[in-house]
Amino acid sequence: MIRITAYFTGRVQGVGFRYTAVNIARRFAVAGCVMNLPDGRVELVVEGEPAEARAFIDAVKEAMGRNIRDVTTDTGQANSEFGDPSTPGSFKVRY
Repeated sequence: MIRITAYFTGRVQGVGFRYTAVNIARRFAVAGCVMNLPDGRVELVVEGEPAEARAFIDAVKEAMGRNIRDVTTDTGQANSEFGDPSTPGSFKVRY
């Protein structure tokens, strides 16, 4: 299991980015969260099998591509902070 933290910049707040990410997450075995940052970026943290986590991020990029100017990612070891990726609803909006 891996953990990917992605930071999205561009016009990513106020456009439904977080809720789109949650809806997309339902199609993948992932756990994590997405939240707006005070500097205007969106932070997305996802844990799961490497292929699932990367495919999820790619799907978010595809769905929200017109709003994204840049994405930076950090990858590390999952710590199960968000629960079991195979449990539906394990990916949420964080405020």
